[in-house]
Amino acid sequence: MRKAVMTLAAILLATPSIAALNPGAKAPDFSTQGALAGKAFPFSLSKALKKGPVVLYFFPAAFTPGCTLEANQFAEMAGEFKKQGATIIGVAADNIADLRRFSATECRNKFAVAVATPAMIKGFDVVLPQFAGRSNRTSYVIAPNGQVVYAHSNPDYRGHVTGTLQAVKDWKIGQRRK
Repeated sequence: MRKAVMTLAAILLATPSIAALNPGAKAPDFSTQGALAGKAFPFSLSKALKKGPVVLYFFPAAFTPGCTLEANQFAEMAGEFKKQGATIIGVAADNIADLRRFSATECRNKFAVAVATPAMIKGFDVVLPQFAGRSNRTSYVIAPNGQVVYAHSNPDYRGHVTGTLQAVKDWKIGQRRK
């Protein structure tokens, strides 16, 4: 397992990736199993969007170095996202048992993570070519109407949290002007 984690981490750092859903695209709706604070629950994108914008971030695998650091950063900034009315949901093609542990330890009980199904990975076009069934590292901000307003795809975890938070703030400012 450790060798596989290190191999995945090495490939992620060496592989550029591009988000296929550009701003303006309609985000595919989905329902899946989620976990928050170690407890499983059903998650639906359409239900989450009724509360406000959603920061949907795909990550390759729980407990890998970059994915752990990214989750820690989202946890540190969770209060700022909440102030902006945004819901954070991380998704990876891991089993729910691993994601339950990840939600409690690395997400620090601050935000939910969920199982990324093959249909979700394909629908959001975030396939990691080197690992069938896994996603690359892509973060989206999705407006309540289901429209993608921001996309950032980069194997380096740095920049995903600050970029999505700024995008949520910019979206909110734009809504006030309407």
